[in-house]
Amino acid sequence: MAVRYKQKCVRCKKNYVSVTWKTRFPLCYDCEKNDLIGEIKDPEMKKLFDIPATLYQESMFLRDIKINYLRYGKLSDKQIEAFKKVADKMKEPKKKKDIVITDKVY
Repeated sequence: MAVRYKQKCVRCKKNYVSVTWKTRFPLCYDCEKNDLIGEIKDPEMKKLFDIPATLYQESMFLRDIKINYLRYGKLSDKQIEAFKKVADKMKEPKKKKDIVITDKVY
């Protein structure tokens, strides 16, 4: 599991973004919001990118994949699979670790 910390957005320098050590250029959702707007004509891609906006707000990776599709008009098979995998993982409710405390003395 990667260590996450918050860093200010490099563009607006107002909002904090959750990043890891691999993140080179952290941008907040507000700064990338305009890049996410565009018309998607392919019905398969339209279905792929039809996920809740909260997922785009939480993940720079999902935003980056959508921006790349809007910019270049296509994605590789690996990019599509990675997008599906991350979106499905984020849709699942987060599991809390149960801590069981017993009254038994050992």
